[in-house]
Amino acid sequence: MNHLPENMENALTGSQSSHASLRDIHSINPTQLMARIESYKGREKKGISDVRRTFCLFVTFDLLFVTLLWIIELNVNGGIENTLEKEVVQYDYYSSYFDIFLLAVFRFKVLILAYAVCRLRHWWAIALTTAVTSAFLLAKVILSKLFFQGAFGYMLPIISFILAWIETWFLDFKVLPQEAEEENRLLIVQDASEREALIPGGLSDGQFYSPPESEAGSDEAEEKQDSEKPLLEL
Repeated sequence: MNHLPENMENALTGSQSSHASLRDIHSINPTQLMARIESYKGREKKGISDVRRTFCLFVTFDLLFVTLLWIIELNVNGGIENTLEKEVVQYDYYSSYFDIFLLAVFRFKVLILAYAVCRLRHWWAIALTTAVTSAFLLAKVILSKLFFQGAFGYMLPIISFILAWIETWFLDFKVLPQEAEEENRLLIVQDASEREALIPGGLSDGQFYSPPESEAGSDEAEEKQDSEKPLLEL
């Protein structure tokens, strides 16, 4: 029998916490409510959220950084023209860094197309690029002879691998959850605005009647007169 009140209290506590944000929205006056709706609509008109824009900038940084390292590697190993012809025209899977550069280009094109142009809200595109990058780099490190070519034999594969997984983490833990939270807030605000529109406007001061204030002793005098009338009639 004692468990029933505890269960009822737990249920009430859960319902109160689940509707806390909705109560907060309803407690806002109409002016603030409309301001929030306009701010959310302004974000929608921008077309892309701030956190998604940051993600796209990081994807661009990934491509530029890998390209910069590859160009430095070309210069270190005998000049850009000679090494470029050796790695691109005479491509060799076991000794060339050109495929790591192409892998960065692949990540850039897929992620920008998916999350900047198409504005996807799913993780399948980043999962594809990260899986392809990880599998290719692992195979290249195991089969190739990059480790015999100096520091760049370690740097380019490791940096490409790390950047790909940072992109995955950023999208999965920052971009998608934050956008989903903003969308839920927009739905709550819109629901609150619709309910606010159904509520009639507040009563004006002219619709209330307040009688004039009476003196403190007048009420007591009237009570005495009412009590004396029956005595006088007798």
